[in-house]
Amino acid sequence: MSTPRFLTLPEGVHPGRIETATGAFAVLEALPVNGVPERWPAVLVPGLTGSKEDFLAILQPLAESGRRVIAIDMRGQYETVGPEDPRAYRCASLGDDIDAIAQEISGGEPLHLVGHSFGGLVTRETVIDGRTRFASYTLMSSGPAAIVGRRERIGRIMMDELPVQGVERIWTNRVEPEAVAAGVPEHIRDFLHKRLLANSVTGLATMGQEILTARDRTEELAEIQVPILVLFGEDDDGWPPDTQADMAGRLDADCVVVPGAVHSPAVEAPATTAAALNRFWHTAEAAYRGPY
Repeated sequence: MSTPRFLTLPEGVHPGRIETATGAFAVLEALPVNGVPERWPAVLVPGLTGSKEDFLAILQPLAESGRRVIAIDMRGQYETVGPEDPRAYRCASLGDDIDAIAQEISGGEPLHLVGHSFGGLVTRETVIDGRTRFASYTLMSSGPAAIVGRRERIGRIMMDELPVQGVERIWTNRVEPEAVAAGVPEHIRDFLHKRLLANSVTGLATMGQEILTARDRTEELAEIQVPILVLFGEDDDGWPPDTQADMAGRLDADCVVVPGAVHSPAVEAPATTAAALNRFWHTAEAAYRGPY
């Protein structure tokens, strides 16, 4: 899971909720500290065991470029309530939620969309369905199909343990010891514990299955006429960097490799990540020519 390095909200960042046709979603909203938003807004979608807090370090620098930036908890994640219906946590259903959020935020204008890890698999559903106009789309540390490697192995172990042990024992036996060994401060560990236990167990199980079985939809995504950025850490331990770079080529997308980052560039290298997003967004807005 992504582990934020701080939890204090930066200036200009505020918690809130967005009411949509598919439900209410907890968000962190960032606005420019000085002036008003003059550029198109952006929506940031976290990964499987993450939350809106995973983007804390980049919210202010993104907003300071002159835009409204909103990071969300997906359905069943942390502070967004979700049902006990497994169908609600499939990528297509979660993608419908992103459509509803985007349409509520955009006010008819295009907006920028970012999906991190599993959030990339969800948001590509939204982009492919074509119901919302996007000025750009960024896949952050996300791949073309099911996750592989080390994180695949961890995911399969968690899927096996979840129905038997429950979330609390997974925290005690696996997640907490790893956080302690990594030197995560106590107040951050307390947040990670609270966040993990707040997740819908049905949601975790279904989303875990989705990330382990996702099919490759790169060719379908390539047909959508929207600027795409593929951004990932040089040492990503989810989808291999070569796999993500190959996907960028298949999409004719911009590709940014973030030095010093692994699977969470917004946490591990926030300045580089924010600069890359701002640069990409500015270019996409300058080139935008209307609905695709």
